[in-house]
Order: sequence, then C-alpha cells, then structure tokens
Amino acid sequence: MNKQLEKALYQQLNREYFSAYQYLAMSAYFEHQSFKGFASWMRRQSDEEMEHMMKYYTYIIDRDGEMAFESIAKPIQKFSSPLSVFQAGLKQEKEITKHIHNLIELAISKKDHATHHFLQWFITEQVEEESSFKDIVHQLSLIGTNKAGLLMLDKKLGESASRES
Repeated sequence: MNKQLEKALYQQLNREYFSAYQYLAMSAYFEHQSFKGFASWMRRQSDEEMEHMMKYYTYIIDRDGEMAFESIAKPIQKFSSPLSVFQAGLKQEKEITKHIHNLIELAISKKDHATHHFLQWFITEQVEEESSFKDIVHQLSLIGTNKAGLLMLDKKLGESASRES
C-alpha cells in the first residue's frame, strides 16, 4: 500500500477513535443530567465508532501496514443543552464524512482500488449517521425546552438504542 495512503488511513483510525471517545463523553453528560435514553443512544454511537476504528485497524493489518498509534484529543465534556450535544455530534459526523471523501480521492489518485472499495462501506454508513443526527437535532429544535418533549425523546432514543444492541 502507498505510504501516504497508509498514513491517511492511520489518521482516520485515530479520528474514529476520537469520535468514540467524544460520544462516550456525551453519554456521560447525559447520565449526569439523568437522560438515560440519550446516554444509552450515545453509548451505542461510541460502540459503533469503535467498530469503525477496528475496521480500519484490520484493513491496515491485512494490507501489511504498520500501525502508528497516536494520542487522541480530549473530548468536549461540557454542553449547554441536549440540543447542543447533538449539534456537536452532527458536526463531528460531517467532519468524518469530509475526511472519508478525502481518503477516497487519495485512493483514486494512487490507483488503490482495494482501498477505494473498502471505503465505500464508510460512505454509506456516514449517510446514515448524519441523517440520524440531523433528525434528532431537528426534533430537539422543535421541542425546545419543553420538558415533556425532552423526556419523550429521551425514552424513544433509549428504546431504539436497546433494540440495536
């Protein structure tokens, strides 16, 4: 595998790991606020990001790449509202999508068809991830500070996270 592409894949592995860490911090915020459903949903997101990280890990190893682990940044831990948490999550997903698109462009430029194919799964996944966050941001925007609405959405997301586990 081309060394520039290999390095870019390591960096993406690191981004996925950071996303898992960030979503875990968001889950902790919700636990502290007694929004158990939101917390459960974010824990599930964290688990999914760890799965994504492991896909990159396995792919790099399968291609005889050498792992180059780096430290990850400290996640944001303070938020002003459930809406601000999900807005931050949507921003994170959009950032991940941008980097995956850049990886695909690099794979194409290096004529690495295997990596290009590997990354297609992530493109589909990102459409789903962004859509989920956008829907929740929209719902929270409509709810505003309505406590009953927040509790209903919290319950709904907790149930959906339980079904996905």
